[in-house]
This record gives sequence, structure tokens and C-alpha cells, in this order.
Amino acid sequence: MPKPVILTLDDEPAVLNAVERDLRQKYGRDYRILKADAGSVALDALKQLQARAETVALLLVDQRMPQMSGTDFLDQARALFPDAKKVLLTAYADTQAAIQSINQIGLDYYLMKPWDPPQENLYPVLDDLLDEWKANVKLPFEGIRVAGALWSPHSHTVKDFLARHLISYQWLDVDKDETARALADTHKKLPVVVFPDGAILVEPSLQELAAKVGMQTRAETKLYDIIAIGAGPAGLSAAVYAGSEGQSVVVLERGVPGGQAGNSPKIENYLGFPSGVSGMDLARRAITQAKRFGAEILEATEAVRVRVEDKYRIVTLADGSEIVGKTLLMASGATFRRLDVPGIDAMTGAGVYYGAAFTEATYYRDQPVFVIGGANSAGQGAMFLSRFASQVTMLIRRDSQWSSKYLRDAEEANPKIERLFNTEVIALHGTPGKLEALTIKNSKTGETQTVPAAAMFIFIGAMPNSELVRDLVETTDKGFIITGPDLVRGGKRPKGWMLDRDPYILETSCPGIFAAGDVRFGTNNRVAHATGEGGVAIAAIQQYLSTL
Repeated sequence: MPKPVILTLDDEPAVLNAVERDLRQKYGRDYRILKADAGSVALDALKQLQARAETVALLLVDQRMPQMSGTDFLDQARALFPDAKKVLLTAYADTQAAIQSINQIGLDYYLMKPWDPPQENLYPVLDDLLDEWKANVKLPFEGIRVAGALWSPHSHTVKDFLARHLISYQWLDVDKDETARALADTHKKLPVVVFPDGAILVEPSLQELAAKVGMQTRAETKLYDIIAIGAGPAGLSAAVYAGSEGQSVVVLERGVPGGQAGNSPKIENYLGFPSGVSGMDLARRAITQAKRFGAEILEATEAVRVRVEDKYRIVTLADGSEIVGKTLLMASGATFRRLDVPGIDAMTGAGVYYGAAFTEATYYRDQPVFVIGGANSAGQGAMFLSRFASQVTMLIRRDSQWSSKYLRDAEEANPKIERLFNTEVIALHGTPGKLEALTIKNSKTGETQTVPAAAMFIFIGAMPNSELVRDLVETTDKGFIITGPDLVRGGKRPKGWMLDRDPYILETSCPGIFAAGDVRFGTNNRVAHATGEGGVAIAAIQQYLSTL
């Protein structure tokens, strides 16, 4: 397969040659570097590449050129290669045009001239964009194949695991594909996962799948300064800060990194991402950063028990092995509350999904779908699903929303999204594994109606994942972990507290066990808040470690 192309365009020969030199030096091994000195020349080159079925990864274009500006060129180029990353080279006077083009043409980044040294001002930006492009582009397929069915919940679990780890795979539907049917007939179970080396896993567990694709599932040592449970924003932030400070840290994730944020198709109010960032991409970047600082991320690794012995916090894993830490950070987050409607369990993962279900959205193209909930996660999910579904109906049990204004405005402006307030689902209709309709009820008027529904995506409430430590630490009646100053009531420290000090910020009623993110009482369920708490927790943990 030919190398993907990076094309640079500038009408100044000296600048064009300098950009080409820097691109070739860094990326020449993995990409074909092309240059053009005029927009018309560059467009002709792109048309030739398109005719040869070649792939363009990135366009690096000067803004101020005669005949055709950089933004005008990118506007025409995206019709030829819509997935290519778009970067403008600008002077200070052009920055307003660059900012406007973020919305107008989907500009990914703009760089100020001069970009020297490229190691600091050019390569880090392009590295991120090219990593994101590789993670999402559809190249000729040479990887993992998954034979399964939309009505198979386990097929959904495998697809979701691979997709949220940004592992490319080809989906083979047994109801439509002869190869998939043959695999299903041979192995009698679904899904069947076929790897490029010829290996086959039938109805694999997530740990089997993780081990096969090369993820770390076992700890390298027995003793760590910090064990973090949960690889959501709080856990990954803690891993970055701890690793950068030289602490040994291991993060245990039983499912897929990213937590509830990983379900967000586009987070638009997170600092530093003016064009927004998906929860999956944010998690991928955080994992890379944490590993760079020496943190271990154990994926598809479930903790089943926590106990305290003297100065150590010991975590028992599902396979019976144990990991010992001087401290423990509960960053296990929260899960969407289960919707209590008769018959829903039989359809979960097969027409009914908790979260945005990136892997399934395209299969409901031009069909009506429903989103249950009215907070930010529901709004982000609705906006994403509207790209595929014929209509997205949001059912909101209150008479108003509690999401960010930018999302409410976007929903109101989207002709495919309808919001029904004071409305809940009371019944599901369909055959096993196939949702066909919902009965919904207006709680104020009492009116009920049955409406066609191909799929339902649920974003309601939050149940803290605190079961592991509920017998060790104080929690609210809903299971949220109480920390820091909230443990001191009427000047009295928590029951059983033997130390001659108050609990540190984010420390629980058990010294050396800390909590951060959505599992903690008092959090505000925002990605930035969880990320910040991860860093604050590490500062408190360092204070604790200094006393040992």
C-alpha cells in the first residue's frame, strides 16, 4: 500500500523548501512528502492522488497567497480528502481568519510563522494530528475481523472495546455476510474474532482480547507507591502527575479507559481544544502521556477486593493475584444508572445501549432513535447520533434541562433533534434482541403513546463504583465516598481515625486511601473537575507518603 501523503503549499520558495525539509526529516520514513507553490497546482495534485486511490493524511498550507488563500484552498481540498488534517501557517495579522476557519472549514490547527525550532513548535502539533488521523481513518483493511450480530450483546462488547482503544477492525455481520455466517456455523458462538496471524478467539473475555492485542494486563512489580483504580480522567491525570514526580504508580481498569468521558463523541468546553475533542481521543492522549512518565496502565484488569495491612493497601485481582501499594486512589468513577423498565435487560447491547455506542450508531442510519437523559452526556450523544439517525428524540424526565448552554443551543438548532420534557419510557416492544417501539408517558398530563424506535441510548443518573471499599471508608447513603474536610463533623474526626491530624484533602476515613472524580462525594461531574482532582489527590498522597 502506498505511503499516505503530507502535502505542503506555500507561494514563497524559501518558506516552501524549509517546510518540506522539516517534514521530510521527521516524517519522510512513514509518509510521502509533496509540495506545491500554488493552490491550483496543489488541487491538481490532490485530484491525481484521488484518481489513484491514494490517501492524504495532512495538508500544511500558507494562508496569505495570491489567487487563492489558504482557507479557500482547504475548503476545496476537503471535498477531495475530507479526512485529511488541515493546518494553516499564518502571520499574526491572519489569526482572525484562522480562528473563523475552525468553524467554516473544520480547520484542525493554525501555526504562527516562524515555527523554528520545529522540535518545539511544529512536530508536537503534527504528531498529535497524525496520531488522531491514523486512529480514525479508513485505510484498506489488513487487521482484525469480528464476525457477530447486532442482536448479540457480546458482539457489541467486543466492538466497543476495540473501538474505544482505537484498534482498527472489520465488522462482519452474520445476517449479511457469507464469511461471517460460515465462521458462526463453524464455531457455534458469537462473536468470532479473527486476527491477522490466523489466530481465532470465540466469544472472548476482555482480558483474553486485551492480552491478544498486546495490552498490559499484569503488573511488573509487587509494590507501588500508588495503586489507582479506574482509568478515567481522574485516574489518568493522577498517573501523569505521579509519574512525572517519580512515584511508582499502577492504574487498574476493568473495562475501557476514559470512564464516562470516553462515551462523549465531542467535548467542546475542555481547555486547549478549540475544535473539541472526543472522549476516546482525550483518553488516548492521556494514556500515552502517563506511560511516557513510567506509569503502568493495566487494562481489562478487574479488582475484586481491597484490604489494609499495616502501612500497605492490598488489591486482589479477579485472577487471584495481588498488588501491594503504599496508598490507594479510588478513581473508579460512576456508571449510568440502569433504566428500570420491564424487558430491558434482554435488549441491552442489542438495541438498548448505555452511552453513545460509537460502534453501533452507524447501523441505525436513517432510523428513529431515542436518547434518555438531559445532561451534557445526553446532549453530546444526541448531537453525535443525529449525524446518522433520521430523528433523535430526547426524553427528559424534568421540565427543563441541566446541560451546558452551548449544547442546549446546538440541540435547538438541529432539525433532527426533538426534546420531550416531563417524559419517560414505560415499556419496550420488539422481539428478543431487536427493539421496535417504545411506550412513553408524559408525567404531567398522564398521556401515553407508542412510537417507533430502532435504538435507545441511555444517559441517566450516576451510580458510584465504590463497592470495593464500602466496608473500609465512609460513604453517603448513595455510595459516594466522603473525603477530607467533609469527614470532620462538629470538630470530631471520623470514627476509628487514630492519627493525630485531620484527613488530608481527598483522603478517606481510612488513612492512605484517597478518592477523586465521580466516585467522590462533592464532585461536579465535569471532565476538567475530575482531571483537576487527580492532580490534587497526588499532592495529598505525596504529603501522606512523606509521613511513612
